[in-house]
Amino acid sequence: MKIQSLPSTFEADGTAAKRQHSSCLVIDDRVAIDAGCLAYACSDLQRSQIRDVVISHVHLDHIAGLPPFIDDLYSTLTEPVRIHASSEMIAALEEHVFNWTIYPRFSELTNKYGPVMAYVPFENGVGFDTAHLSIMPIAVNHIPESMGFIVSDGTVSIGITGDTAQTDDVWAKLSVEDSLAAVFVECAFPDELVDLAGVSHHLTPSGLARELTKFKRRGVPIYVVNIKPMFHEQVVSELNALGIDDVIVAEPRRIYQF
Repeated sequence: MKIQSLPSTFEADGTAAKRQHSSCLVIDDRVAIDAGCLAYACSDLQRSQIRDVVISHVHLDHIAGLPPFIDDLYSTLTEPVRIHASSEMIAALEEHVFNWTIYPRFSELTNKYGPVMAYVPFENGVGFDTAHLSIMPIAVNHIPESMGFIVSDGTVSIGITGDTAQTDDVWAKLSVEDSLAAVFVECAFPDELVDLAGVSHHLTPSGLARELTKFKRRGVPIYVVNIKPMFHEQVVSELNALGIDDVIVAEPRRIYQF
């Protein structure tokens, strides 16, 4: 399994910046977990292959690239782009995004081949298959309704917390996942903004350290993503100072192979 965190922000020379604004993890060039920058940063291969997008929650930094991704493909799609999301998330997308005011309601539109977008609802704790992957959604502590995921290709699995504050269920399930190769976890704010992290349901480095005491596996790399861009350097410095084993700040655009 290979995973790439697509970049949303770039330096003047076109390289991916360390400070990133949006979230989109692409697995094996075929499945996207969230779509914050999907339309803007995916490769031609990814654009031609991704027909399944799994949504952790509907905040803008996780969905902003979804409407233009479908728009780019509209006339050539021979099968719909499948949006895997909870019923609550689907309702929010229909009401606030694909509502004919912000963007066309693609769920009602077809091209010459048929529908261009289809919703596939999932439920917390009920696994589903998409493309070549099996995915287990696990509710986490964020507002609005949010999910983490355990994603398996039949050989290895990876954990993705999505945005979350203090939570328990995802760590309990990851701790007993036999084939677990890596976990991708958020850490949004520095410790000095712990109050802001609390009201917005995010983690700080110290909060992440406490969360990882619930994770009963050792030697599994923990890749940190979704750091708020204006605090990237401070969060990275605080994570390094804590000296937590196996914690690595993920690099945008880099491909991680498991």
